Amino acid sequence: MKQFVSGVLCSQMWRRVFLRRTVVGRVSLAWSFRSLFTMQVKTKEFQSLFTDGLNGIAELFEQNKFELRIAGGAVRDLLSGKQPQDVDFATTATPSEMKSMFQTAGIRMINNKGEQHGTITARIHNQNFEVTTLRIDVVTDGRHAEVEFTTDWQKDAERRDLTINSMFLGLDGTLYDYFNGYEDLKKRKVRFVGSANQRIQEDFLRILRYFRFYGRVAEEPGDHEPETLEAIRENAKGLAGISGERIWVELKKTLVGNHAAHLIDLMYDLDVAQYIGLPVEGNLVELNRVWKHVQKWSPKPMTVLSALLRATEEVEKIDLRLKISKEEKNLGVFLVKYRRDLLKAEDESDCLKPYRDFIIDSREPDAQHKVCELLKYQGEEQLLAEMEKWSIPRFPVSGHDLRKMGISSGKEIGTILQNLREIWKKSRYQMDKEELLNNVKS
Repeated sequence: MKQFVSGVLCSQMWRRVFLRRTVVGRVSLAWSFRSLFTMQVKTKEFQSLFTDGLNGIAELFEQNKFELRIAGGAVRDLLSGKQPQDVDFATTATPSEMKSMFQTAGIRMINNKGEQHGTITARIHNQNFEVTTLRIDVVTDGRHAEVEFTTDWQKDAERRDLTINSMFLGLDGTLYDYFNGYEDLKKRKVRFVGSANQRIQEDFLRILRYFRFYGRVAEEPGDHEPETLEAIRENAKGLAGISGERIWVELKKTLVGNHAAHLIDLMYDLDVAQYIGLPVEGNLVELNRVWKHVQKWSPKPMTVLSALLRATEEVEKIDLRLKISKEEKNLGVFLVKYRRDLLKAEDESDCLKPYRDFIIDSREPDAQHKVCELLKYQGEEQLLAEMEKWSIPRFPVSGHDLRKMGISSGKEIGTILQNLREIWKKSRYQMDKEELLNNVKS
């Protein structure tokens, strides 16, 4: 990994006794080595975050003597030299304290749905800032958590899923890393914070988050820790109680990330597949074959998933469990139905003809998009490039043109238009209105 950070400030470690609540709320005594690693981040991506809005929010928290840091995925992206798409913040201020601050400063607050979990969203200088109070999980059931607010940054980091997502970044550029997240990021390791078994049982969806981030971070397809895989296998059944919508959000990102075929294969090996709606007899051979070429073209998630499906009926079953969108469902049905039937023409002078004819005949607004995904699936690189540049021509003749020629029968007009359309297709859509109407006159 390139060096995107510089200037190590300090590293310290101490041991202390603390009380830890387990998943069922039982209190137990445990020893913990708390390791705080800090360093200074100085990158153009980090500096670019400081808009008028962020400067205003930062000044407000500082004036009221509350700490404010960047949290989670944005820290991971900044350390990887990427510009974060979303930036979340964590603070020592409680929701009520934040509301009081913002109201006094005349700052508008929006979307109060997250307040019970400690999140307040403020809007300043046309930017939204989502700020969450530091929390600890009091009771969890694998889907939801009851939380308590805290001012301890390490305790908040401890409740997060993966080490690479548990870091904080101060607005002065100081990185706060309690669980070796930066080291794991440099080594491209994906590890749970503390016990993988405990983190998963707090929220079973973390199984899929592991796969998703593995496809985003890991360099090699098989670099998993055995204890992590065992924890996933032991807890896979817990995914049966997770909503399909939440599962699909994670699964979609896995399907278009790196190592997707390997990770789906692993889901079957670890008995995860059956609990998230994937077919029992998924076609892993086809999936691996398709993935080898489709990954370079930024495929849609359904384009990859379709390779796993053996029949269109399985798309229906996927939809029942995962609640995919109508567009995704239609694409899946199209790919499974036409991946063997809609193929390039043997005529090398116009290999794309069957695909163009299909688009013209279907008259659906998204037909060209579907065909492009089909060409990715089939590995037709040259045809895909041509199809993406092709502008769908407009059939130049209408029923009005035929009525002007004295043809009044609706049935006859329909038949003639269909015949003219076939003549137009054979001309590779080159014939104009006059040439086509001459066929009617003759």
